Amino acid sequence: MSDKRQKNQLELALFAGQRSEAPKTAAQGTESPMTEHRPENPASPEQLMEEVCQPDNLRQAHRQVRRNGGSPGIDDMTVDKMPDYLRIHWQDMRSQLLLGTYQPQPVKRVAIPKPGGGTRNLGVPTVLDRFIQQAILQVLQKRWDPTFSEHSYGFRPGRSAHQAIRAAQKHIAQGHRIVVDMDLEKFFDRVNHDLLMERVARRITDKRMLKLLRSFLNAGVMENGLVGPTDEGTPQGGPLSPLLSNIMLDDLDRELERRGHRFARYADDCNIYVKSRRAGERVMESIGRYLSAKLKLTINKGKSAVARPSERKFLGFSFTIGKTPKRRIAPQALLRYKERVRETTRSAKGMDIKRTIEKLAPYLIGWRGYFGHCETPTVLERLDQWTRRRLRSVMWRQWKQGHRRFAELTKRGVSRNVAAQTAGSAHGPWRLSNSPALAIALPNAYFAAMGLPPLTAQRPA
Repeated sequence: MSDKRQKNQLELALFAGQRSEAPKTAAQGTESPMTEHRPENPASPEQLMEEVCQPDNLRQAHRQVRRNGGSPGIDDMTVDKMPDYLRIHWQDMRSQLLLGTYQPQPVKRVAIPKPGGGTRNLGVPTVLDRFIQQAILQVLQKRWDPTFSEHSYGFRPGRSAHQAIRAAQKHIAQGHRIVVDMDLEKFFDRVNHDLLMERVARRITDKRMLKLLRSFLNAGVMENGLVGPTDEGTPQGGPLSPLLSNIMLDDLDRELERRGHRFARYADDCNIYVKSRRAGERVMESIGRYLSAKLKLTINKGKSAVARPSERKFLGFSFTIGKTPKRRIAPQALLRYKERVRETTRSAKGMDIKRTIEKLAPYLIGWRGYFGHCETPTVLERLDQWTRRRLRSVMWRQWKQGHRRFAELTKRGVSRNVAAQTAGSAHGPWRLSNSPALAIALPNAYFAAMGLPPLTAQRPA
């Protein structure tokens, strides 16, 4: 039996035969204990928790959590162990959800390095809490997403960073050639819970859902074996965090629309496009006041600026100067690419070159999938050349002694004279990686045959 079929049968077994109504007890007879939890207005009853617990929704959430994988939370339960636990305990968990008594566990604090330096704190929920959050997300997102601004692109079905970048490019091409590049100060760590829940309560009336969402926010964080409170913020790492961030920043979107601004927002990364630097300074100041007064958020002045789009980066891209701006890869992204390749090849001492390329390939494919949308393909061609030179350097180091280098070069078609000169050269590996001898011995076709993905294979959309 295939793994996919086994998983489908497992999900059917876990969630089959459920009824959507709340659990009943013998003492209650036919009276549901949900009565006191339903909205007071009988004309608009909202039973979101019943929808969350629908078998089809649960199967979808179960598949998504398994697909996402990820590390365990504070209880050390892995994704692979979750089905066995649910098989025994799911009915109890379901009853708690429907009664409004489910209590999430604290998240595990994990610090990951940021591309620009420093670290970002992630809050990793337990696998079971991720499963519940995913089931809630699927119910709430289909209701809320259609109400969000057309200028919001982050963490939304059918929307992407590339769409945000193209929207920014359109604003620049239409003459708005100054960008107000705003970076919110530790947004995910600073979200005010009361303001957030006030905005959530405008959209739903199921008190059990409101209570559970508040519980996820206040679940606490475990760090170094100790659990600390979470009085603010939406910990990054759980499925619900992106949706809640969009709820919070929807107010900002509406304010920018009300003022008639051209902008594109992806999560907490918001760029506003204006026609003059003076206008940009005014917008930066006034929006800063709005964020502070209405949302209790602050702009990171060290990372924000009013400048030409060519001088700033937006989601890893920048734009060329001229009447028709083109998407180009931001310098910081190019530096990160080279550092990643250096890191992988540095750790490949003594490793077969094919194995090194296998380790490198997933990163190159992912990088190409994102940055291949640039409109300056010569940059990708130069990176391809640089990557192959880096691999030639690795192989030259591995050949080590002059007699082996001479043998390898002649075996690969280099004349004995050129091979002798190259093998005896005092130049270092990087210099020789660009030599005629290594170009003959290790041509582009050699690396292609080893499985090296070219960055130029995907052209911009």
